Amino acid sequence: MDLSKISRYRGELMGFAIIIVMLFHVNLPMSDPFFGLRRMGNLGVDIFFFLSGIGLWYSWTRNQDWKRFYENRAIRIYPAWLIIAGYYYVSRFVQSSAPVTTDRVTDLMGDVLINWDFWRRDELTFWYVPATMMMYVFAPMFMEAVRRHPVFRWLVVLPLMWCIIVQYVTPVHQAVGHIEIFWSRIPVFMLGIVTAEAVRQKQVLDKETWWMAGAFFAISLGACVWLEQMKHGRFPLYTERMLYIVLAVTTILIMCEVFSRVPDKVRAVFRFVGGISLEIYLLHVQFVLIPLQKLHLGYWPTFLLTLAISVPIAWVISKVCGFVISKIKTGKR
Repeated sequence: MDLSKISRYRGELMGFAIIIVMLFHVNLPMSDPFFGLRRMGNLGVDIFFFLSGIGLWYSWTRNQDWKRFYENRAIRIYPAWLIIAGYYYVSRFVQSSAPVTTDRVTDLMGDVLINWDFWRRDELTFWYVPATMMMYVFAPMFMEAVRRHPVFRWLVVLPLMWCIIVQYVTPVHQAVGHIEIFWSRIPVFMLGIVTAEAVRQKQVLDKETWWMAGAFFAISLGACVWLEQMKHGRFPLYTERMLYIVLAVTTILIMCEVFSRVPDKVRAVFRFVGGISLEIYLLHVQFVLIPLQKLHLGYWPTFLLTLAISVPIAWVISKVCGFVISKIKTGKR
């Protein structure tokens, strides 16, 4: 088990992750036998956070410049965010018949800048991006602590404890329980950071490790599918997201082996999709999937059409963003 493959196939893994996220977003009734497995598509979010943690560690170990770190993260995210999410929020504001007030304008600015309504009242449109940006805020502090004192990698246990507190300590739950979807993704993000050094050093684990990884994958996947198929909506979501941590890591290891064995043309497709995964994420639900679902074409036709329409548009937006980013970087020199 060569951990360096996680870095080698990062683009392919991101492509795989956004595809299963799209599968998750397409509506499907609970009565369908595929419902439980389809619900597992939101595992793609955990894969993204784990890979993001690894990527940040690579960047931070090369240069511990806080200002440059935040600038690079903002430059990577904000052009696509402002084009797609900005258009969504501004057009919704303009089309509304409500009177223009200071509160509405302030709310619009908050949504355009940081998806303010996600933090205020769990408005989930584009939630992954503001959640990621918030994790970027504290990531340098954690990475620097781990770099100087490796014992701090055990802080990854802290957000696990926090998830239980948020769920069951009533005053805390009432204050911040509405963003459980954010709190429960911090552990896998931090785990990516503390795993990254082993990936960077290209550590190779014993063959016997596969038995453990395979068993953990099967147990966590089976438990998650059963929970969703049989008890959807009747358990605290954070409990399943704890299973996602094990499932995300083992899925990444398995998919790395898959990608190492498939033809390069197949890998190239996943790499291409992974390279525009941010744009696809921002674009596909509000602008493609929701209109398509009104046609009632069925699950798989809707998914395939959403993918076919989203990818070329996302590629064009990515090219526009790349041009903007290059101009920004040129201006800073």
